Amino acid sequence: MTGPETSSSSPLPDVPWSDVVQFVRQLSHDLRNHLNAAELQMAYLGESTTDPELKSEIKRLHGLLSELGGVLQKLSADMGHARTTLMTYKAGDFMEDLRRKVESATPKQGPPLEWDVQVGDSTIELDPQLLPLAVQELLGNAARFGQGQAVQISARVADGQSFVITLMEPKENFVLSEQWGREPLRSISQGHYGVGLNRARTIVEAHGGRLETRYDLAAKNLVTTMTLPIAARKS
Repeated sequence: MTGPETSSSSPLPDVPWSDVVQFVRQLSHDLRNHLNAAELQMAYLGESTTDPELKSEIKRLHGLLSELGGVLQKLSADMGHARTTLMTYKAGDFMEDLRRKVESATPKQGPPLEWDVQVGDSTIELDPQLLPLAVQELLGNAARFGQGQAVQISARVADGQSFVITLMEPKENFVLSEQWGREPLRSISQGHYGVGLNRARTIVEAHGGRLETRYDLAAKNLVTTMTLPIAARKS
């Protein structure tokens, strides 16, 4: 009996992004439940043996499962809506905290970072936990796809109304997509799932700001600018 004919050119369903996010969150939740159960089993096995070599191997596996759980949790967060908890912050203090956070998390093999902060005694409103994630995502991209040259990070207060953070990274022959930062899942590789740039954009926009990128052909630099209002809009 011959089944119904199908066309190889049948269009794929146009799934809304909100449905994709809900699917990934549910899948991540279910998988993490299984991982938690496996970790409990390994903890039991570790307590049940006196073999040092076996204990060491169980500990290693426990670490691998914990790392995988962390990856799933981060993926769910990166795909979700950015909800800000705003605080009043001295711009200079924020940049110093950001610098410490970035430099402690940046791999030693990553590009050198050059900081230029000129914000005076300006006060801003932002989420000090969320906004650094956007900067770290951009720096992570620079480390993965850069040329090993120094990345410049500058901060300014423009006209007393905007807080501007600019990242400048050397790029040879770079082609900038018009949809840069707005195409989640476009570029996927091992350990990276194509949601980071979109997440950085949503974080900035949740602060009432905008994320813009241009390619300076003459200087061969990719220039990314985060512009946020001094008094951010609550999401």
